[in-house]
Amino acid sequence: MTTQLEIAFIGGGNMARALASGMVKQRGSGENLLVMDVNQSALDHWASFGAAGILQADAQLSQCHIWILAVKPQQMHEVAQAIKPFLHKDVLIISVAAGLTTAILSQWFAHENIIRTMPNTPALIAKGITGLYAMPSVSQAQHERAVEILNAVGQVVPVAQESLLDAITALSGSGPAYVFLFIEALIAGGEKLGLSYAQAKALALGTLEGATSLAANSEQEPDVLRQNVTSKGGTTAAALDVFAQHDFRSLVAQAMQAASDRAAEMAQELGQA
Repeated sequence: MTTQLEIAFIGGGNMARALASGMVKQRGSGENLLVMDVNQSALDHWASFGAAGILQADAQLSQCHIWILAVKPQQMHEVAQAIKPFLHKDVLIISVAAGLTTAILSQWFAHENIIRTMPNTPALIAKGITGLYAMPSVSQAQHERAVEILNAVGQVVPVAQESLLDAITALSGSGPAYVFLFIEALIAGGEKLGLSYAQAKALALGTLEGATSLAANSEQEPDVLRQNVTSKGGTTAAALDVFAQHDFRSLVAQAMQAASDRAAEMAQELGQA
């Protein structure tokens, strides 16, 4: 008996595999999945959990009701031309490619059932958070199905305005890198104060995990939690005074603005293809 395909992944890299892995855990099999990737080694990996694979566009794409675009943004225009002949009007396109607006994708595909997302790398361990914008023509059922798919790798935050995806890119899309940089700084600071690398790393990771969990589970807002640990004239106050002297909040805001601006610039650059 021939398996009925449902979802096609266009590109089989890390983010696509993270999504597929989460879906397979939920349903127990990848037999309804199709992946298109130019690398046979990638297809072999997908075959290990039951997904069908193709090296180039063919009629199997027409069987799928959902296409997840997971190729690099710079390759998307070329890929769109290759897969467009197999696109039918009822297909829901979900893009995880950074910088490509729904207007650009709609033009390239001559299609309006498009959802644009901004996931982040913790999706690789099912701890991601994804921003989502749906074009007005996307049905409620399709919107709910997209959220269901993305929930397999973490939380989903829908937005009503596509422009807000630039802000999401600056906060959660690029955010893991900010956190990793802060972890690096904590480790380096710990070593400078006499701790070994292993000790400093364990303390830094444990502190961030604990503080994040506390913030997520507490009824108190982060500013209150910060005040609770900051005694007047104490060690924490001394440290926070240094952050304030260097305008830490403004620095973070400037960094996020730069990321948001670059996201908008990328959309313009990529739209000229």
